Amino acid sequence: MVTKVLVSWIGANDIRSTTGEQVGPILSTLRNVPFDSVELLYSYPQEEVKAYLDWLRDQVSIPIHPSKVSLSSPVDFGQIYLAANEHLARITAQNIDLSVLLSPGTPAMQAVWILLGKTRYPCRFYQSSLEKGVEQATIPFDLSAEYIPAAQRLKSSKIHQLSSVTAPVDAAFDHIVTRNPRMQALKSQAQILAEREVPVLIYGETGTGKELFARAIHNASERSSKPFIAVNCGAIPLDLVDSVLFGHKKGAFTGAIANKPGVFQEADGGTLFLDEFGELDHSVQVRLLRVLQEGRFTPVGAHKEEIVDVRLITATHRNLMKSVAEGSFREDLFYRIAIGVLHLPPIRAREGDLLYLADRLLTELGKQDSTLSNKKLSPDAKNIILNHAWRGNVRELQSTLLRSALWCGTDNITAEDMHQAIFQMPEQGSDILSRDLSQGIDIQNIIGELTSNYIRRALELSGHNKTRAAELLGLKNYQTLSNWMEKYDIS
Repeated sequence: MVTKVLVSWIGANDIRSTTGEQVGPILSTLRNVPFDSVELLYSYPQEEVKAYLDWLRDQVSIPIHPSKVSLSSPVDFGQIYLAANEHLARITAQNIDLSVLLSPGTPAMQAVWILLGKTRYPCRFYQSSLEKGVEQATIPFDLSAEYIPAAQRLKSSKIHQLSSVTAPVDAAFDHIVTRNPRMQALKSQAQILAEREVPVLIYGETGTGKELFARAIHNASERSSKPFIAVNCGAIPLDLVDSVLFGHKKGAFTGAIANKPGVFQEADGGTLFLDEFGELDHSVQVRLLRVLQEGRFTPVGAHKEEIVDVRLITATHRNLMKSVAEGSFREDLFYRIAIGVLHLPPIRAREGDLLYLADRLLTELGKQDSTLSNKKLSPDAKNIILNHAWRGNVRELQSTLLRSALWCGTDNITAEDMHQAIFQMPEQGSDILSRDLSQGIDIQNIIGELTSNYIRRALELSGHNKTRAAELLGLKNYQTLSNWMEKYDIS
């Protein structure tokens, strides 16, 4: 008899699900897809995981088999590969139907699952999210043994380094590669802002280079010798925001075993970069406003105020003016941070930059490791790059070029290599009538998703001729289209 088994890492969202705020990816998957048992790997401390496992066993009736894995780092490809490979080898020795849940864990863990599931241990992949619920994931490429040795010539630490798209510590405006007049104007504006002590707000989609601009502004300012501290506001749990931003004193709450400075203290004299600033809860915005107005705050559990001198740079992909109008973002805070404002365009809107960027990124990969030093793009591969939407912008382009360079059998990256390396995301709005309601949906976001998708497609099809695009969309005139584009923040 074949046993249907689900394998997954235990992630932070799973552990937090015991509080009842949301259902984590693991339980959500087990509720939506029938399995006979579940195998769970974890690297968290035993005491954190025990409460979750006890809670999970109360929610489902199938056997749960947890396995503790010792990792020095949750992004060490080598250790993750060995642990996952050993575990899959053990369980697949039995007669099982294997499925892997990709959602929990770090990107390195997800990458290893895909590598193993596409080569040694054929399986189905699932993913679970609040937005789309539980769905079977289609990985639109295959791996074969001939590709693996080329990738294995690089150590896991080197692959991790090459796949990193964080801005360099010594980032300068020369690191911002462009031939596009709009981007060149933005660089000039940013250089002027660097010389002044004003807060800067940077708008842009994911992967457009917001942190690169922020670091370049800091390094060109009079604060360049002082700290630059970067924080992703969207990744901070709500109950820890005050501690992360303002620090805490020993004993301030359970788990506060020592005094800990917040990022405002760490950035004192320098620059604090708050990425995904639009994700901060309304209650946090109130406390943040006082710090920006007075330069004073009180750490959690303290009685004495601290004074800091910090230059603030914020970044977001959200339309904060729209959020202000809707009441989800404080108007007084918006005008406090939006003194110098930079709107970074997506790379699909940077005419003349796409192939230039691709060649430069491939050259940089070759400089970092000689194994990739002679890789070149064929004309057909360049055509694929030109025709792809690149919704992940520079980050997606760089990771795709790295995959294609690792997998291609020669120094010439072909169209087939690019097809295998590109992740083909489902069209926005596809299957829009059958979204999973079990975890809640945002109907306004779905409407915006559908509208934005067709506006972008009409603009691309019409060569960005607004009059023609409006006709394709059945709108009366291009001004109506312009109003829709402004509403949905489409460049």
